[in-house]
Amino acid sequence: MQHVNSWRDVAAATGAADRAAAEEGVRRAYRTAGLAEPERIVWAASPRAAVEAVGKLADTGRSVREEVRTRPWAEERRRMYDELGPAGWSALWSATGAQLWETTAALAGRIRTGVVADLAPKPEDEGAVRLVLLDAVLGQHDAAWLAAFDGRGDRLTGLAEVARNAGWWWPYERAVVISERPDVLHRDEAGRLDHGAGPALAYGDGFALYAWRGMPVPAAFLAELASLTPQRIREEENAELRRVMLEYYGYDRYLTESGAEPVHRDETGLLWRIALEGDEDVVMVEVVNSTPEPDGTHRTYWLRVPPTTRTAKDGVAWTFGLDGAAYAPVRQT
Repeated sequence: MQHVNSWRDVAAATGAADRAAAEEGVRRAYRTAGLAEPERIVWAASPRAAVEAVGKLADTGRSVREEVRTRPWAEERRRMYDELGPAGWSALWSATGAQLWETTAALAGRIRTGVVADLAPKPEDEGAVRLVLLDAVLGQHDAAWLAAFDGRGDRLTGLAEVARNAGWWWPYERAVVISERPDVLHRDEAGRLDHGAGPALAYGDGFALYAWRGMPVPAAFLAELASLTPQRIREEENAELRRVMLEYYGYDRYLTESGAEPVHRDETGLLWRIALEGDEDVVMVEVVNSTPEPDGTHRTYWLRVPPTTRTAKDGVAWTFGLDGAAYAPVRQT
């Protein structure tokens, strides 16, 4: 498990690449694939800058990603599958690569989307950018599958060395372009890009992605969060952005400051409903903890429940996996 954690650190690494170590890894990967070492290695500040650099290079020859990355990976996977059997391979993947796959794949996908958005503002330009992205080896973001093969042979050592020391890279017959790692990476507990006070992912040249709990948002949108008002939230036409606003602002604060009235009251609490145009209603139950805090006060909790909820009791029961008729607590806590 220790090497899985080390690869998790690789995938999340920020700061300047170790260029000498990465370049030696590239040369080793070429030699392992039976190729002549590249004549030129060009560094770029970000994946976006790397795509631009690839477009400007002349006489690079064809892409050798198949020989350097795809074929060795496939052959090593077949070797391990034959050695361990179906159950053994599945167990190995579950204990290693599967631990990292979802977050690293999602991050790589977001980077691709961001590069295309920056370099191809017109839909007709997207194809050329996507073709260059297909030539990329993902470096640190290949951590998931590299973790599965760590310590099981040296066929992938060159690829692993690049991954530990740099970002994405583009292998061609006579030239290689390597991207630096990001300077900034902020993620939530689920591993999703998340930051409310600036870019969630940023490279040294200004290429950046903004997100709130995994959802892409415009940079200007985040700058506005600190000055939100209930009226501004209501006026937002984009339902997803409005949902982000509510989460940031706080449902309880929104209800209080917007002058909302509860739609139902019973012995379990108050049921509140926020009607949102173009989106499902936000329904919440307000409950008071009957157990006092050390200072004698009673804490109020707000529980979000399905929009179909009609009574406070039904809402509280739903949080326990019950329906309202079956919910009859002996003592409220």
